[in-house]
Amino acid sequence: MIFAGVDVGSMSAEAVLMKDDEILAASVIVVKPNPVESATEAMAVALAEAGLSLEQIDYCVSTGYGREKIPFSDHNVSEISCHGKGAFWADPSIGTIVDIGGQDCKVIQIDAEGDLKDFIMNDKCAAGTGRFLEGIAKSFNVQVADLGQMALNGSDPVPINSICTIFTQFDAMCFLADGRSREDIALGVAEALAQRVNKLAGQVGISGKVCMSGGVAKNQAVVKAMEKVIGHPIQPLRVDSQVVGALGAAIYAAERYLKFDEVIENNCLDKAC
Repeated sequence: MIFAGVDVGSMSAEAVLMKDDEILAASVIVVKPNPVESATEAMAVALAEAGLSLEQIDYCVSTGYGREKIPFSDHNVSEISCHGKGAFWADPSIGTIVDIGGQDCKVIQIDAEGDLKDFIMNDKCAAGTGRFLEGIAKSFNVQVADLGQMALNGSDPVPINSICTIFTQFDAMCFLADGRSREDIALGVAEALAQRVNKLAGQVGISGKVCMSGGVAKNQAVVKAMEKVIGHPIQPLRVDSQVVGALGAAIYAAERYLKFDEVIENNCLDKAC
């Protein structure tokens, strides 16, 4: 049986293919103009890697923005539940997931089965999201992926007090004009982002081991800053942090399909099919 999950976010889209509880292939792409195009390309890349066709997928679950519009999806599940399920599959000791996406940030608590227990989300402001880092990267004329290493090379983080992304970009340019290094500014930005996420974590609490999902989890400066402010180590996952949501969707696909299969089999036994 081949099960698939596809996750369309605001900045990237991912797809995961699974068989026998193992990952066959995974993909990460930059989003297209609409969710259908994004999901279709992400799935096509994963299918090509696995040497499969769309018709060979037994069940697919979609998540993320526009999850209800994906034509090849059999069902859809919220990204909050999917990130919890995916992180739990990667490490069953995980109890709390910090998911920093391109457009929102979530702190998610899961139970001993990997099911959603509690969560809190900030989707009203870009502060504490990937867009926050993207804005700073544009100010520095670098790729957002370069900010992490840049920040790690900093030694004296500048104080970032603005809660607005636009004002933070303005502050960054002022710091540059005052002679502060890009490295120290990037470090200050990483610490400011961690502080904002920590305010969310304080509202929902931390239980069990903590991991990060989403593209920002690849920024090691943010990871270190998060460890510092929450007082817990961030557990590395055995999968790409960006595909955790799509992975959870694929796991839900398997669970849902096998549950339907069991119901059909039981009905047949009851009716002596």
